[in-house]
Amino acid sequence: MSYSWIGAPTPFNGTNTDTGGDSATENLNQWYQSGDQAFIIVAACMVLVMIPGISFLYSGLARRKSALSLIWVVMMSFSVVTFQWYFWGYSLAFSSNATNGFIGDLKHFGLMNTLGQPSPGSPLIPELLYSFYQFCGVTAALVVGATAERGRVIPAMVFTFFWATLVYCPVACWAWNAHGWAFKYGVLDYAGGGPVEIVSGMSALAYSWVLGRRNEKMMLNFRPHNISLITLGTILLWFGWLGFNGGSAFGANLRATMACWNSCLTAMFAAMTWCLLDFRLAKKWSLVGWCSGVISGLVAATPASGFITPWASIILGVATGIACNFGTKIKFLLRIDDSLDVFAEHGIGGIVGLLFNALFAADYIIGLDGVNTGAVTGGWLNHNWKQLYIQVAYIVACCAYSFVMSAVIAKLIDLVPGLRLRASSEAELLGMDDDQHGEFAYDYVEVRRDYLAWTPADREQKEDGARIVPQHGIEGHRHLANGSAGSFATASHHARDDLPPSAEKPRPETEEPERSPSPDSHRAVPAVETQA
Repeated sequence: MSYSWIGAPTPFNGTNTDTGGDSATENLNQWYQSGDQAFIIVAACMVLVMIPGISFLYSGLARRKSALSLIWVVMMSFSVVTFQWYFWGYSLAFSSNATNGFIGDLKHFGLMNTLGQPSPGSPLIPELLYSFYQFCGVTAALVVGATAERGRVIPAMVFTFFWATLVYCPVACWAWNAHGWAFKYGVLDYAGGGPVEIVSGMSALAYSWVLGRRNEKMMLNFRPHNISLITLGTILLWFGWLGFNGGSAFGANLRATMACWNSCLTAMFAAMTWCLLDFRLAKKWSLVGWCSGVISGLVAATPASGFITPWASIILGVATGIACNFGTKIKFLLRIDDSLDVFAEHGIGGIVGLLFNALFAADYIIGLDGVNTGAVTGGWLNHNWKQLYIQVAYIVACCAYSFVMSAVIAKLIDLVPGLRLRASSEAELLGMDDDQHGEFAYDYVEVRRDYLAWTPADREQKEDGARIVPQHGIEGHRHLANGSAGSFATASHHARDDLPPSAEKPRPETEEPERSPSPDSHRAVPAVETQA
């Protein structure tokens, strides 16, 4: 391929192309612009910031007794995927020998033969850089949110490895590998509406289905424990997403700039739409709603930001805010406890973005990268009417494959002795932080339990309204599984849980036995329906 603009890179003409070039005999850098490479390296570093952003978002959405567990499971999933991607993930997704259209071979096993030849995604950057700038780690981090408050972490990591191999890599091959069936079919998916968004949403839904619902009585008056942490996570995600979408132009060019503009427009209009929909019900302005709208808008911009115009991005933001907001109700219809709304925001948002490509993709936006000028036809704006059924077929394939395969993988792992996905009922009551890690996001959780356990007048404490005996560890709480803990006095728990330890003074030993509280002695915390 040759380029006509001033300062364009020299078309690749290296030797030993099967091995990615030979740096001992030639300068492999001569075929690429250093500015493009620097831009993609920076974009990749921005994408890395999305991982702690996801962990903070998920942690804030959960209750505080499982806050640390979600941070750990997100960060560790990224570690697992980094190994998987180096080991064989990149080769399975982007091997040039993937002639079956479904999945690649092991040509690039351990990043072998991955060096200086042009990448599968763009001739503007070398393959070694392209393999580094990929999104499998972010997708896996989104999926493991399905473990919230009831999932064991080690089985989740085993699931992550096999899921990345059998779900993410094939779908990435379909969409982005030149030999993939969807790529040949002409699917328009800019930065991962299928491999990243639909796959993460459907996989999280499948994992939640296999895992089962949380304890219903514990969910009374449930609300996120730290909205400030949710906001911090959202801002970090937004920052990283600009690298995610901007970098998918694979060069420092006008298409990257357009993608960033479209991402911000879609996010802002989705956020405003979500807040308005929440206000019509609660008559309050929700910051969680704003964060949910921003994320759903960025999700929809992922497949569309490099294809559509700014005015279409505004329409996309409004449509996504409506679709994802109402999509949070689907889990109640399905009776699946997708506790962090991964399906509603990522699955549905990805579907909306891909459909908009069929309608509003413009060829002149695609050509802004200088590589695809005149090479790719847009959607209905360019009278390409068949693009709609191409996009619909791709959406259906991504949804069906990712849900079924994820459910099968999760169920098979759950059957392996020692790898049961779900924690015990008493562990769920105690919290995943204590049960799985022995650490807490907030020290006062442990301090409060110890204080209540050693109060002379009351050597029992309450957790979610249930009595917990004052022994450390799970073995001391076995009686809870047999129903001997009594009823769940949720209102009493919330009122007591919000008090500092100093406010719960021990009673003298001569005091009369505790009497039943009057109806007004405790005030229940009002239920807050969250849609994040």
